[in-house]
Amino acid sequence: MDAFEKVRTKLETQPQEEYEIINAEVKHGGFVYYQEGCCLVRSKDEEDNDNYEVLFNLEELKLDQPFIDCIRVAPDEKYVAAKIRTEDSEASTCIVVKLSDQPVMEASFPNVSSFEWVKDEEEEDVLFYTFQRNLRCHDVYRATFGDNKRNERFYTEKDPSYFVFLYLTKDSRFLTINIMNKTTSEVWLIDGLSPWDPPVLIQKRIHGVLYYVEHRDDELYILTNVGEPTEFKLMRTAADTPAIMNWDLFFTMKRNTKVVDLDMFKDHCVLFLKHSNLLYVNVIGLADDSVRSLKLPPWACGFIMDTNSDPKNCPFQLCSPIRPPKYYTYKFAEGKLFEETGHEDPITKTSRVLRLEAKSKDGKSVPMTIFHKTDSEDLQKKPLLVHVYGAYGMDLKMNFRPERRVLVDDGWILAYCHVRGGGELGLQWHADGRLTKKLNGLADLEACIKTLHGQGFSQPSLTTLTAFSAGGVLVGALCNSNPELLRAVTLEAPFLDVLNTMMDTTLPLTLEELEEWGNPSSDEKHKNYIKRYCPYQNIKPQHYPSIHITAYENDERVPLKGIVNYTEKLKEAITEHAKDTGEGYQAPNVVLDIQPGGNHVIEDSHKKITAQIKFLYEELGLDSTSIFENLKKYLKF
Repeated sequence: MDAFEKVRTKLETQPQEEYEIINAEVKHGGFVYYQEGCCLVRSKDEEDNDNYEVLFNLEELKLDQPFIDCIRVAPDEKYVAAKIRTEDSEASTCIVVKLSDQPVMEASFPNVSSFEWVKDEEEEDVLFYTFQRNLRCHDVYRATFGDNKRNERFYTEKDPSYFVFLYLTKDSRFLTINIMNKTTSEVWLIDGLSPWDPPVLIQKRIHGVLYYVEHRDDELYILTNVGEPTEFKLMRTAADTPAIMNWDLFFTMKRNTKVVDLDMFKDHCVLFLKHSNLLYVNVIGLADDSVRSLKLPPWACGFIMDTNSDPKNCPFQLCSPIRPPKYYTYKFAEGKLFEETGHEDPITKTSRVLRLEAKSKDGKSVPMTIFHKTDSEDLQKKPLLVHVYGAYGMDLKMNFRPERRVLVDDGWILAYCHVRGGGELGLQWHADGRLTKKLNGLADLEACIKTLHGQGFSQPSLTTLTAFSAGGVLVGALCNSNPELLRAVTLEAPFLDVLNTMMDTTLPLTLEELEEWGNPSSDEKHKNYIKRYCPYQNIKPQHYPSIHITAYENDERVPLKGIVNYTEKLKEAITEHAKDTGEGYQAPNVVLDIQPGGNHVIEDSHKKITAQIKFLYEELGLDSTSIFENLKKYLKF
């Protein structure tokens, strides 16, 4: 649940079909706060982009192409805080601007992760924020401004495997300090009416128990996996008796359900769900405990949440990899879901979305989402791009990507494989693909590709595979175990040397990642298991698919050293195999594209997108002339 950041995507329906991503926007009082050009601005009318007040010029920070990642406005609008980042770094700066006739920057804080405002008993605005160092976020600070300026640290997490973030409940009654690792959480409450009082512990951390907290009418609503089955369920308790023994079961989810998000309103609680690979919204009436479950359009693959203060409506957006976001609003008074009217995207008529299942080796059904052109003939002769992730209980990304849209228009088949280790079917789906069950994800991926081929979707010589970050583990493992299934692979910032990385405790995320990959330094069982699938450890002289890797020079999450070592060892194995095979052998291409900067994944990099598509077309021997012309309709080169 991404509770403290918002990305809003707008589709402009001009003939050139361009789209624009707005990084951050927030409504407060009578104003909308957002980024315009290189400035933080506000306006009274969100549709009137020409009439705005400049609050701060980002160029004053002397950063390279800065953008606003998150905005928070103080309760009485005396101050606004904004987190600012650049494309080539994960480092961020939080600025605080005093709102007056002549707005002025009051303060700036480096390396801020999450931040929220509350107002104390003396009507003074207090900014709470977390400080991040080496990708670890352990410290919580609070600061005031103006005549009574102060800045103090008041909480430090001692366990290096945990991460701290802040969330303000929807009604602003409590600020929650959330302390989490991959499987366990602990939450403290700060009273929004008296923020200088010591925080109150809801429930001490219990290994394997996750919980998140919302508030309404002196009651806490707790989304937690406590009890059987160990999937998320909604519980509630009085705010003054928050401990776990007082939690009462309020609502349970169906099997194979992923809770994407929760939104709390005056008289309703809205759950955004993914059940059996389809999207649903459950609206719970808090006055009578009624439940209304709404099945959303089958083309939809993902939610985009809207920060909303209107108690009468619940707005959100739906999207898919090939369809830009579309607005929907649930109106509580009517009890109905309304969709945005106007321009209907032609992709709805020119493409199909299918939901299939593959049977893995142990009999598990693995869901897949497939896109292709409606009028495609002989799909067996069409190129196929397979997507996979399968780690951390995270869903495979299925947000709108213009390059995916263009590929489908050009006749490609897209397949998204929701393998174990991800979170598409709930918490157990993740548990069945981590630690000493990581090979389940590899078996699932193999089964998905074989099922696609068996049902007439492309063939090995036209099949490509793509992943980023931890998804590189399964892709690299498949290239070692079943290279004959693939023709080409593209990877971005891939995790390829699991064993050596997890044995290096000096790296910033090693301790935090132990719950996902295991501890090979102290557990021989974990070490031997990782050796069985680690891409780097299992490279051998054989034929491989061609591989294009995009890496980032100063990436702190996936160190460049591991990627370089993998690439060199792979090239050596390919060279050795070519010698043994003899003349006439067509060796695969291995490309390592090292980009400057310290970000982990740059999703909207036009250079990266162009390089990857060019590589795929060349490897499959396809004509790429038309695709780059079509891509220009979407990407503002």
